[in-house]
Amino acid sequence: MTQGAGQGPEVLRTETLRDFRVPAYVNETGPYVPSTPPGEPLGAVDQLSEEPDGYTPTQRDLPVINRGDTVQVAVGPEAEPAPQPAEGPGPLYVVGDVHGYLDQLVAALQEQNLVDAAGNWSAGTARLWFLGDFTDRGPDGIGVIDLVMRLSAEAAAVGGYCKALMGNHELLLLGAKRFGDTPVNSGAGTATFQAAWLLNGGQKTDMDRLQDHHLQWMARLDAMEEVDGHLLMHSDTTAYLDYGDSIEAVNDTIRETLTRNDADECWDLFRKLTRRFAFRDDGGAEAVLSLLDTYGGTRIVHGHSPIPYLLGEVGSEEGEDNPSPVVEEPHLYADGLAIAMDGGVTMAGKLLVRQLPLGG
Repeated sequence: MTQGAGQGPEVLRTETLRDFRVPAYVNETGPYVPSTPPGEPLGAVDQLSEEPDGYTPTQRDLPVINRGDTVQVAVGPEAEPAPQPAEGPGPLYVVGDVHGYLDQLVAALQEQNLVDAAGNWSAGTARLWFLGDFTDRGPDGIGVIDLVMRLSAEAAAVGGYCKALMGNHELLLLGAKRFGDTPVNSGAGTATFQAAWLLNGGQKTDMDRLQDHHLQWMARLDAMEEVDGHLLMHSDTTAYLDYGDSIEAVNDTIRETLTRNDADECWDLFRKLTRRFAFRDDGGAEAVLSLLDTYGGTRIVHGHSPIPYLLGEVGSEEGEDNPSPVVEEPHLYADGLAIAMDGGVTMAGKLLVRQLPLGG
């Protein structure tokens, strides 16, 4: 429930902070990229020769996956099946932001005995929820989506389920595919989805492999759900309140917004669900309660904001001289009313997969 200690992984992963502020804006002559704060790496670097075509990391020493269109998952030791109850629904698990790190996802699912050594569902009637942000920054976002879709079918066939929520990066990828460089209105100028997607870690390999069934799957994702008293959502923001006074209303409104296919409406939705930190500072518990009172549940579980930022231990003016802390566990905060699940896989943190309730 709290920040772990110890040494981080040997290989650093992408640290991209750009969607912590207003996304890429363009003027009449072309893209304009906001100035980079101290210590923040640039959004695109020269490709290494061994990287797959079109993969543009935001830090030079990212892990490289050599493949064609399919990631080869290393086969580990045979995992024990997830514990099953004598009757009733199976245990409940949640997954934080994945951002294209397919190998790390498979390893984390194996660690929790949710998939076997071959990457197939092995958890019987267990229930698994992904909290959004499957693509961008990491090397294989489409591979992540394909895995989640396959596990959904495999889990359903044996009485469990694997479900997913809409993250702001799903909205960003949908917008980049649908609207490209079409200008959209924003509060700070004129923006485009394409520029914002690239600035926030969009990968050419993902766009090249994106197919209609991926787009349909993303567009139909729910934005929030309540399960066993946990209000599951991607972003730590109260902006969901703008879309309805019930879970069903929010999900319907967001799906209808995407169906209308209006670039400005979709941009406004993306902009609102990119907001963060509503539960972190003074008044955070009250913000959580405003959502729980409206939608139900006793505790919010979310992704979106990396735990090191919620802890206030990165992002200072020291920049690279102030490395990110290693995060090993979810972060319980806002007077115990909120659980953050984004361990910061893009910044040398852990891709978190945990059973709820914590310690259960």
